[in-house]
Amino acid sequence: MVSDTRYREEREGRESSDETTPMFKRLVEQAGYRLISRVVVPDEAEMIVEAVERAVRDGADIVVTSGGTGLSKRDVTLEALSRLFEKRIPGFGELLRLESYREIGSAAMLTRADAGVYKGTIIFCLPGSPNAVHTALTKLILPEAEHLAFHIKKEGG
Repeated sequence: MVSDTRYREEREGRESSDETTPMFKRLVEQAGYRLISRVVVPDEAEMIVEAVERAVRDGADIVVTSGGTGLSKRDVTLEALSRLFEKRIPGFGELLRLESYREIGSAAMLTRADAGVYKGTIIFCLPGSPNAVHTALTKLILPEAEHLAFHIKKEGG
C-alpha cells in the first residue's frame, strides 16, 4: 500500500484507517490464493520501488500495489514502477477504467492504473480507493491470476 497517511499511522503506532487491506485479503483468500505480505510505504518513488523489488526477490508471482496513483504531486506510484516494466499490460488500465465508468461515470477518467511484467512477476498498480481495488480484483485480476502466472512461468519470465 502506498499512502503517506497509512505510513504515518503505522510509524506512530496508531490504529490504521486502512479499509482496503482487510477486503483485499478476504477476496484473495476466497479465490483460493494467499496474501504473502503487506507493506505500507509513503508516496516516495524509491521506497515504492524497493518494496516491489523485495516482493519480486521473495518469489511473488503477482504484486499488487494500491495507492499513489492520483493526480497530486505526491502520487508517484505509476511513474516509479512503470520504468521497471519489461512488458506492459495496457489492457488492464483500459479495462479498469471501463469497469469504473460503468460504476461511477465520467469520473473514471481520473482512474490511473497500470500493469506490467518485471523479472517474471506481474505487477498491478491500483488506485487506493477500496471500490477501485474491489473492482480490479473481482473483475480483472483474480479471474485471470492463474492464467497470467502460467504464461509468465511458461515463458521463463
